[in-house]
Amino acid sequence: MNFHPTVFENIKVALENELYDMDNLDGLVTVSGRSDLMDMAVMGRELSLRFTLPGQGEVEAEVVLSSSLRELAAELLAEDEDRAAADESACRLRVRFHLELEREDEQCQAIEHVLLHIWQPTSRPAQTVSKIYGASQNSKARCTAEIHFDRGIGEEQMEDIPELLRHMAETLKELGRLL
Repeated sequence: MNFHPTVFENIKVALENELYDMDNLDGLVTVSGRSDLMDMAVMGRELSLRFTLPGQGEVEAEVVLSSSLRELAAELLAEDEDRAAADESACRLRVRFHLELEREDEQCQAIEHVLLHIWQPTSRPAQTVSKIYGASQNSKARCTAEIHFDRGIGEEQMEDIPELLRHMAETLKELGRLL
């Protein structure tokens, strides 16, 4: 049996390389967080990379790559000729944006408009707004806006990673204008 990295590992490396190049070489973004987890209870993997635009830390983007035991098993057990089929759903990708709001209703509508315009998703972006109970009326609410993708990501989509990250940077710029 020949060893080769899993689809998750290959996409993880491609995401990290592209994002760190945008930070270290191009100065287009500032990486603000990285988490690479393995959940032993369910044998799942998750990579989370967070970044902001330089000098504009009030809006943060997050790209989350995950793979479950089911997806890993399908990939590893696939015959070579079936590998392409297994790769189709080898990972899940989520894109999130985190920011604080002062005018929740008005800003949430504007956030949705920006996300629909830039991403043109097949399903409506989800926004979760939270506030600390008992905080003053003037305290800011925390918003997490998430883009859902209806299909998995495989190695065939790795060439789309630079464009994905550029879209995220463009979204950061537009969301920053709303604050």
